[in-house]
Amino acid sequence: MSRRAWLLLPLLLFVGFVAAAAWRLSAPPDTSIRSRMVGREVPTFAAAPLLPGRPGLASSDLGQGKPRLVNFFASWCVPCIAEAPVLLDLQKRGVVIDAIALRDDPADVRKFLADNGDPFVALGSDPVGEAQIAFGSSGVPESFIVDAKGVIRYQHIGPITPEQIGEVMAEWEKAQ
Repeated sequence: MSRRAWLLLPLLLFVGFVAAAAWRLSAPPDTSIRSRMVGREVPTFAAAPLLPGRPGLASSDLGQGKPRLVNFFASWCVPCIAEAPVLLDLQKRGVVIDAIALRDDPADVRKFLADNGDPFVALGSDPVGEAQIAFGSSGVPESFIVDAKGVIRYQHIGPITPEQIGEVMAEWEKAQ
């Protein structure tokens, strides 16, 4: 190999490295943490009632012949506020929604529901994240559709937006 070729080799390697880096940066990998529970039976959990007169939520409440959407949320979660009207819309469309409040205070949740609406049939408390971990959830808000037999069929990470209602409704129909 000529001396000139040896001199160009570092430049070619550098250009190749820059091109590879630019390619990976232009299409970053999905950073969502997907639950390994999708496709499996709901894990055993019991989220005690958070508010007086409201039922909590346990694994035994799911898989009773009707699908349910289980929403993990918190009163301190700003994206949960943005998601609240969408959950009310889903409820009006016939989606049965249960909720588990993470690391939250009953008074704060009561205010959150009064300010943002309350689409929830059952409302459990998860003060240390045990139910969240059992579901394989990585944050709030996060929702799971559990089918009529108690199998987790769908996971939605982050707030459900109005543009995603069609997708959620399609998954709801599949879970019937």
